[in-house]
Amino acid sequence: MPLDYIAPRWLPGGNLQTIWPALFGRRSDGPLPPYRRERWNAPDGDFIDVDFVDSLGLAPRPLLVLFHGLEGSSHSHYSEAFAAFAATHGMAFAVPHFRGCSGEINLAPRAYHSGDYEEIGWVLSRLRAQHDASGGGPMLAAGVSLGGNALLRWAEEAGDEASKVASAIASISAPLDLAAGGHAIGRGFNRVVYTRMFLSSMKPKALAKLKQHPGLFDRNRLVAARDLYEFDNVFTAPLHGFRDADDYWERGSAKPHLSAIRIPALVVNATNDPFVPAASLPRQEDVGSHVTLWQPPHGGHVGFPLGLPPGHVRGMPERVGGWLSKRSGL
Repeated sequence: MPLDYIAPRWLPGGNLQTIWPALFGRRSDGPLPPYRRERWNAPDGDFIDVDFVDSLGLAPRPLLVLFHGLEGSSHSHYSEAFAAFAATHGMAFAVPHFRGCSGEINLAPRAYHSGDYEEIGWVLSRLRAQHDASGGGPMLAAGVSLGGNALLRWAEEAGDEASKVASAIASISAPLDLAAGGHAIGRGFNRVVYTRMFLSSMKPKALAKLKQHPGLFDRNRLVAARDLYEFDNVFTAPLHGFRDADDYWERGSAKPHLSAIRIPALVVNATNDPFVPAASLPRQEDVGSHVTLWQPPHGGHVGFPLGLPPGHVRGMPERVGGWLSKRSGL
């Protein structure tokens, strides 16, 4: 499927194209494929949960891996749309949950963050081994928003070694410049709607983490946080080895290192994404020959709705999944 997208006339603007699809967009033509969950013990004694849709096709067959966004899960609208895409195209499918996002609080003091490339690398390596053991085939990976930035950071750090694990990757609506995205979501309508939504989930999780590990951070400062910058200053940055939010946003951003990627990578960002300012997006001169930029004028943040009301969200998985499939070698 070609890389083109035009939003339906009845959903104008980046905010509507973000909010409506997440709430009301149809994710599949029929019943959603059921997930099978595995719990993995992490190297540090913690755990993560991985949800699978097993392929009914004969091996070798592709495995499509999806890394979800901030506070997302295997039941986010985009995850279920990708699950439906994979099932209809004979692919195995997996959604690894970032720590604390599978419905149960994780055990370790750490959580997850936008630059979590070491976690991505561990997960992909284990998935690669499991896929090989079950008959093999190419492995393709996509990441949405936070997951997309973290996936790109893994490919940047892995360099030539990435091709031993994955055939191709894609990021969708990733905030490649974390500072630009963080400041954008902290202003105006974004602050009132999106920041409030994220903090309503993130703060209770952080407080549960403090109950697990007393003294981990300053409770009063966490409760007083009114935007993601303040939250990251108190919680995300210090718990994951960063000096502060500025250090985390600088070192975690994928944009400065895109030229280091050595496997086919599709980087998708709508220019009307309310979270990701168009001026912060990479240009062709910022990336290497392995990176394809697709920056359509419409789509919002992980929206990309299509069709008559209430619309559906199958178009983005079809385009991104189709691009990845062409690089699978099967």
